[in-house]
Amino acid sequence: MLIVYGHPLASFYWKALIALYERGVPFEFRMVDPAHPDNAAFVAHAAPTGQFPVLVDGDRTVIESAAIIEYLDLHHGDAPPMVPADPRAAIEARQMDGLFDDYVMAPLTRMVVDRMREPDRRDPQAVAEAKATLDRTYAWLDRWMEDRTWAAGDSFGLADIAAASSLFYAHWGHAIPPEHARLRAYRARLLSRPSVARVVDEAKPWFQYFPLKDDGSPD
Repeated sequence: MLIVYGHPLASFYWKALIALYERGVPFEFRMVDPAHPDNAAFVAHAAPTGQFPVLVDGDRTVIESAAIIEYLDLHHGDAPPMVPADPRAAIEARQMDGLFDDYVMAPLTRMVVDRMREPDRRDPQAVAEAKATLDRTYAWLDRWMEDRTWAAGDSFGLADIAAASSLFYAHWGHAIPPEHARLRAYRARLLSRPSVARVVDEAKPWFQYFPLKDDGSPD
């Protein structure tokens, strides 16, 4: 059976988890936190900075969420692939996966890291810059989603997996403005997807630990 290392609160673990649920692949979950030092030690050895998720399939170890999703497409489950088989369509899917990681989740992560610092070590300018990046990205995505149901192609896939995890937390920490109605509607579609709803529900016991939990609402 596959083994997946991660933490239920972690957005990049969510990406692997959504793909596993979409494809109906059974797996063994191993928590990475201070209470499970052996798991943390394994991940520290497997990935350059100890980042997760990490997937283990027999003697094969796969790191990085997008790579794990593509690996599952090739080797596990009978569902349609999360990355389009047509290489031309796959370019757009990978483009949007990178965009959600780099221009939504990355600035949100900078805000989270800053909030975790002692108050006298926080950097208001860095937070303002992160929020400005999110504002620009929200506006771009709202335009992108015009006449689209999903972020890349006609079906739920890699790009939407990235969007689900990043937009869930980004909107909680720095709300998508009401005028970006298309983007807000897209986020709502993502959260109603059974695989995404399941991941969110499983993470709820840890929401109290989200550093920006008081800045908005997860809804």
